[in-house]
Amino acid sequence: MPSNSTKILLLTTLTGGMLMSVSSNSWLGAWMGLEINLMSFIPLMSNVKNMYNTEASLKYFIVQVLASATLLFMVVMKTLTEELFTLESSTYTSMIICTPLLLKSGAAPLHWWFPGVMEGLSWENCALLMTIQKAAPLMLMSYLIEINAFTLSIILLSTMVGSIGGLNQTSMRKILTYSSINHTGWMLIALTTSETLWMMYFIIYSTLVLTVVSAIKLSGTSFINQTMLTNKEATLMKFMMFTSLLSLGGLPPFLGFLPKWIVIQAMITNSMAPLATIVVVTSLITLYYYLKISYSSFMILSVEPKWKLKIPQKRNNKEHYSSSSILNLLNSNSNLHSHHQH
Repeated sequence: MPSNSTKILLLTTLTGGMLMSVSSNSWLGAWMGLEINLMSFIPLMSNVKNMYNTEASLKYFIVQVLASATLLFMVVMKTLTEELFTLESSTYTSMIICTPLLLKSGAAPLHWWFPGVMEGLSWENCALLMTIQKAAPLMLMSYLIEINAFTLSIILLSTMVGSIGGLNQTSMRKILTYSSINHTGWMLIALTTSETLWMMYFIIYSTLVLTVVSAIKLSGTSFINQTMLTNKEATLMKFMMFTSLLSLGGLPPFLGFLPKWIVIQAMITNSMAPLATIVVVTSLITLYYYLKISYSSFMILSVEPKWKLKIPQKRNNKEHYSSSSILNLLNSNSNLHSHHQH
């Protein structure tokens, strides 16, 4: 929980905006909620300690404003050209209004802003961006979404980009981003099936993301080669981090496999077996890059520097002595000896 009162206020308005757009009756209200949500998230991003921060918040701001403006424009155009506040009139309506919402939630091929923004944020904001910020656009999409070529292509692209994009990444933030894009594809499939299924998927996904992010934040890693250097004493932390990561990748018997299983079941029931095959294969690729992080730490090696010799010190409770300080001590002792001999 943030200690800062401004942050608490902003978090309240952030969730308030999300709830407002989800529970709104008209598209105008939904747009307003999205806007409030965006206006609360921008100040939350600003953090003095991080140099990429301004760039990230600017990118995010420009993209989201573009999406919001497009959404408002589309809704107004729709009310002018067709009957007021109906959604059944045209086949293109759902596609047109879904596009800015897809841009907001970062589904491929409109995902280009997402990795860059995530790279410049603190871990708490990353978690917000992957969970709460996705809720409102996806919920609004559930009013419109239907299985057609447009939706199917978005789903396929999201799952494929999310799986292949993460293969070459070294940054933990980017890996989580691409995984999030992949999960967005899955969530869209869940949306086409039923709203309750989507809610369940989203809640489980959010829980896992929060667990992973808090574990990574505690271990202080930003890149995958640092995961092996995390503290050997904190075995439980390491265990938590890697099991949550594998769960996020959807490895059975973990929790993250359950919603995927139900979605696959639903797809096969709705005779979408080819799509099911493709998304399962892409999900395996995401699981591969999670295993790549975990495997080395689990199985092969757990690196710990040899020169962290522990010498208990009487005066203050500093446990660690580095090799250089030990050498200095030895040197000073030998100097004293030589002085005594002279």
